[in-house]
Amino acid sequence: MDKEQISLQLRQEPSSPLALGDNTTVTKVNVDGISATESKEPLCAGVQSDNPDGLSSPVEVLITEKTILTHDDTVEIKSPNSIKRHNGFEDSTKFLEKKLNDEDQGEPGERKKMAYDDVILHMGEFGRYQRRIYLLLCLPAISCAFHKLAGVFLGAKMDSRCLLPYENPENVTFLLPPEIINISYPWDEKMNGWSQCERWKDANLTDMIVGREPVQCETYVYDRRSYKSTTTSEWNLVCDDAWLRATGDSLFMVGVMLGSMIFGGLSDRFGRRPIFFLSLVIQLVGGILVAVAPEFISYIIFRLIVGSTTSGVFLVAYVIALEMVGPKKRLVAGVGCQLFFTTGYIMTAGFAYFITDWRMLQIAITIPSFAFLLYWWFIPESARWLLTKGRHQEAKDILQKASLENGVELPRDTLDDLLSSDSESTPDVRKPSLFDLFRYPNLRRKSILLFFNWLVNSGTYYGLSWNSSNLGGNEYLNFVISGLVEVPAYTFLIFTLNRWGRKVILCGCMLMSGVALLATLFVPQDMPWLLVGLAMFAKLAITSSYGAIYVFTAEQYPTVIRNVGLGASSTFARIGGVIAPYINHLSEFWTPLPLVIFGSCAFLGGLMSLLLPETLNKKLPESIQDGEKFGKKVKKKKRDIEQLNDIEAIKPLKTQENGVYEKQNG
Repeated sequence: MDKEQISLQLRQEPSSPLALGDNTTVTKVNVDGISATESKEPLCAGVQSDNPDGLSSPVEVLITEKTILTHDDTVEIKSPNSIKRHNGFEDSTKFLEKKLNDEDQGEPGERKKMAYDDVILHMGEFGRYQRRIYLLLCLPAISCAFHKLAGVFLGAKMDSRCLLPYENPENVTFLLPPEIINISYPWDEKMNGWSQCERWKDANLTDMIVGREPVQCETYVYDRRSYKSTTTSEWNLVCDDAWLRATGDSLFMVGVMLGSMIFGGLSDRFGRRPIFFLSLVIQLVGGILVAVAPEFISYIIFRLIVGSTTSGVFLVAYVIALEMVGPKKRLVAGVGCQLFFTTGYIMTAGFAYFITDWRMLQIAITIPSFAFLLYWWFIPESARWLLTKGRHQEAKDILQKASLENGVELPRDTLDDLLSSDSESTPDVRKPSLFDLFRYPNLRRKSILLFFNWLVNSGTYYGLSWNSSNLGGNEYLNFVISGLVEVPAYTFLIFTLNRWGRKVILCGCMLMSGVALLATLFVPQDMPWLLVGLAMFAKLAITSSYGAIYVFTAEQYPTVIRNVGLGASSTFARIGGVIAPYINHLSEFWTPLPLVIFGSCAFLGGLMSLLLPETLNKKLPESIQDGEKFGKKVKKKKRDIEQLNDIEAIKPLKTQENGVYEKQNG
């Protein structure tokens, strides 16, 4: 039968007896030198101690898993993983040693109850089954990247000028001889070039009188050398209406924010699989509607809907994939999923380079998602979600199928233990709320710092991704480089996040990104390559910090409000994405301004992150009280007293000749 050796350190009255209950099966007991073997009778022994606090000598008991150890009906040990403390024992009762004999399988009724992650470990953390499901579910990240970043090319800014009175709009060309431009358009001091929004009133080839009145363009002529058409040329989103381009991108991110809340809640209620396919179908229909939108209002509405589905497709697929991966593989698996998104990022530039009509481009990035409808026959529901909903048989079938594909036998009774363990879980007494993040001073301070950093990371990441056309040079090449730098950024996280610490990565990367962006102010105009280089380095750094803040935030919050904290942080990230297009629009007034704003915010966020506690190799907080104490500075005098108490408590015990244990000096 299963056995474990437990050494308990009990705080009780110095002379009180230690009683083993009537239903205890004792194979060996050693209490102050008094031994007994194979006894089912209550065994009592006086526990002597010279410690003024009443610290007893250790009680070593080799017991079965169902043993109930009692002291005046106050302490119960009901499983190897739990100890319930009541009247007679203080919270200082601890497990000092615990060893399980894994080779002895024992009876089915006495086998250790397993958690979901234990089953994943048993069948393989990243076996053949998980690799197949993981690859299939990462592919939709590519299509989500298409939709999130295609706006750079769908609504690309095109150089324009006013149509002159004598020109025929049917066969007009953008380029004009310099002498015609000189007499037809006023000089724009802000843009340091010929005006793209005004022309001289009644301009013609014979009218060269100086001091004429400028008028706003009625019809525009666009430079179509790079793009055949975009939403900018379709609906004249230039000059006084240029802000509408930013509004379209901003509302797309509003859709992303709404989608994360709507589809996230639906997937928790109705299941990951049906919501994945629901959002996929909506994305396909919405993507086609975007391509055939007759005017700008319907275009941004359909784009908002598509934006919401990127959360439903990508995040739900991400959750299904990671719920089947073992704990030790989740960091690499999570980063790998982001690399698929990066692949889609880079491919977007390829689509846009060869398809220069925005309507055809939108159809081209939408059609590949039809292939994902075939997943209906390949992708199962999340076994973890099925267990939480009491659908144990379906979960068992999925887990057994997965283990068989991995070449591992998963016995039926092992799964029965899993299901019985999960069924015994009890719901929280009180549902955590957003107000818990602000009710306590230390949690409130950490929440404000994290929310600001999420907003800055998301805003800077998307701002730099969408700003490639304002850097000068070839905008397709700039966009591709902006995507390629994410590969070393995520690879960097894999090798350093668990070695250097979360705080160092977050703070250092944000500071470097801020410095690089602010340094663009000092780049000469004849060195555009240096401007692009600094912007790309800043993008690399902010990508790393954006990846690190996910892990860092999850470890800052206690377990009971961790999901609430992550959800609130994600909302602030979406707000950053909503603001970013308007910051980029400021380049219409001063080209370097967006980079200056992003750089200042990133630098400030990096400094503010120094106020957060490091979480690497730290015990994660469980309760609200733990979260409030975590990272909180303790006064020196109080800390010294606590350290002395800790040292006293952990001093090892040595055996004296009379068999009594006492603390060693040290």
